[in-house]
Amino acid sequence: MIQKRIAQWAVMAVAVPLAAAGARRLSHSLEARRGPTGVSRLLTKGADMLRPQKAKRRRFF
Repeated sequence: MIQKRIAQWAVMAVAVPLAAAGARRLSHSLEARRGPTGVSRLLTKGADMLRPQKAKRRRFF
């Protein structure tokens, strides 16, 4: 039971930010080659949905 929770935490803490960064990088490289397209805009929107670039960091004190 606890291994499942650790795996879920690992996915949320590591894989999701990496996927957002990869989608953002792919979007920028596509736009540099071909200009703005529907695919590049979709990748940027997906990356923003997963992890907004201007998200405020929470302070704990």
